Amino acid sequence: MGNRYLRKLLVVGAHTVLFHRKRCSDALRSWADRLMDTKPFKLVAVATANKVARIAFALMRDDARYAETPE
Repeated sequence: MGNRYLRKLLVVGAHTVLFHRKRCSDALRSWADRLMDTKPFKLVAVATANKVARIAFALMRDDARYAETPE
């Protein structure tokens, strides 16, 4: 559902996060790394894109700043 172009950009961005997940240890990459142990790459990419979209929506809704570690 939703805008096809935006969905595609989110999935492409998620692929990048997954390809470079070993370099950083932030919460999103750690979550994706644990998921990669049991799920295929493309499914984890879509799940990561979904998570990023939800984070972005929450930030816009609450007019907040992104904090790498949740408070």
